[in-house]
Amino acid sequence: MDENSSKTGGAKSGRRLRSGGRAANTARRGDTLFKQSPWRLPVNHDRPIEPLSEDGVIAIHNGAMHILEEIGIEFLNEEAQQLFKDAGCKVDGTNVKMGRDWVMDMIAKVPRQFTITPRNPDHEITIGGNHILFGNVSSPPNYYDLDLGHKIAGTREQCANLLKLSQYFNCIHFVGGYPVEPVDIHASIRHLDVIYDKLTLTDKVAHAYALGKERIEDVMEMVKIAAGLSEAAFQSKPHMFTNINSTSPLKHDHPMIDGSLRMIRRGQAVVVTPFTLAGAMAPVTMTGAVTLSIAEALSAIALFQYVKPGCPCVIGTFTSNVDMKSGAPAFGTAEYMRATQITGQMARYYDMPMRASGVCAANIPDGQSIWETSNSLWSAVQSGTNMVYHAAGWLEGGLIASPEKFIMDCEMLQIIQRYMEPDIWDAQPDAIAIDAIREVGASGHYFGIQHTQDRYQSAFHEPFVSDWRNFEAWEAAGAIRTPERANKLFKDIIATFQAPPMPADRHEELLAFVDRRKAEGGAPTDF
Repeated sequence: MDENSSKTGGAKSGRRLRSGGRAANTARRGDTLFKQSPWRLPVNHDRPIEPLSEDGVIAIHNGAMHILEEIGIEFLNEEAQQLFKDAGCKVDGTNVKMGRDWVMDMIAKVPRQFTITPRNPDHEITIGGNHILFGNVSSPPNYYDLDLGHKIAGTREQCANLLKLSQYFNCIHFVGGYPVEPVDIHASIRHLDVIYDKLTLTDKVAHAYALGKERIEDVMEMVKIAAGLSEAAFQSKPHMFTNINSTSPLKHDHPMIDGSLRMIRRGQAVVVTPFTLAGAMAPVTMTGAVTLSIAEALSAIALFQYVKPGCPCVIGTFTSNVDMKSGAPAFGTAEYMRATQITGQMARYYDMPMRASGVCAANIPDGQSIWETSNSLWSAVQSGTNMVYHAAGWLEGGLIASPEKFIMDCEMLQIIQRYMEPDIWDAQPDAIAIDAIREVGASGHYFGIQHTQDRYQSAFHEPFVSDWRNFEAWEAAGAIRTPERANKLFKDIIATFQAPPMPADRHEELLAFVDRRKAEGGAPTDF
């Protein structure tokens, strides 16, 4: 058990958090380094792309219902098996079959929209409706940056640095799982150290892994402490969330269902995201893979609504294809994009919020990493997604987290958020600008006229990684390539970062809780 881990990167930063104040706020906004977009919850004004006809939607729905009624889903959690029996479902060992009428009655209870409030209520987020929100990379076991030049197993310091980026960038709305797995901390206490770092280095909505009762109960208590909440206040509305994956094909494991049941019983939110790779863990056809994914997700969501009617749930999609030559996952493909769009249609059919991802299969922050991630992000926009997981920092199909990729992705996220601002398509007379067009006529230019002078500072998105100079100017400035510019920004952000303030009494209580749970052994790791 690595008790010395509390002396490394994350905890050091956490102990500065009482300084707070204006300097911390300025550093977090990024005003001292570059101009970034302000904190806001983007609203997607576009009509979603819908590849399926109405008959196609019904066909996938009927397929999912057939799976639930005739084939069944394996639930390895014994409590879930008993709950399904109590609900009148057919349970044969671990296999659960459920009627479509019951499933539809249950999922009709899912709220179309809900909020999650972190310790800083200014960073409250709204899930559902037309909102589209972005989260950081979550769960890679490995880390890569340009200075290393190769991937290594993640550490607490690297995890903490990625948490700092998650706090720093306003285009990141929620903090998902560990941005890189800190394998230098023993698994029994890893959740205590990383959640401590997450709650002190950030004040945004936090995720907890549903991996056994000790971990999930510990994290709920830590979120309560950090926000200064009573148990009644904690349970009164969502303050955190978990994301679970089915074990495709057609299986839900014990710990994730257990953790989710604990979460919903205390009023917190659950995202259910089957991980279905067409050709490997799902049919090779994308509509078949989506149908399998829908059945797996609905089975768990129906259970949660039976236990706690109206509990906040999100249906997730992580359906892509594999490289049939190697079996490796592929992301940002045409098939991935269509699967995301199709799942968006199904989420609207079931009237539920939806989660997608910003993912790629590239191994380093290069051109492939950007076009694949861009495809993934824009398919989320096109599908009407509400939560975009892994939107910044993901590489190698989720096996690597990279700070340079994180910053490059944030450039794309700011462009997407700017794309959604209605002033771009303002059609009022002043925006149509007939007087300005008359003033310039056919022989002048628009740089100096008052219409431009009144608007130029905020008219267009201003990049912080892209370099818009011509070749000669770029070359004269050192010919610095995009990942290298991102690497410098990463170092500058970490050097100037100040943690968001936390009241001293809460901080001390949080530390005391972590110390006590470590002394008790944390969570069991040997079964």
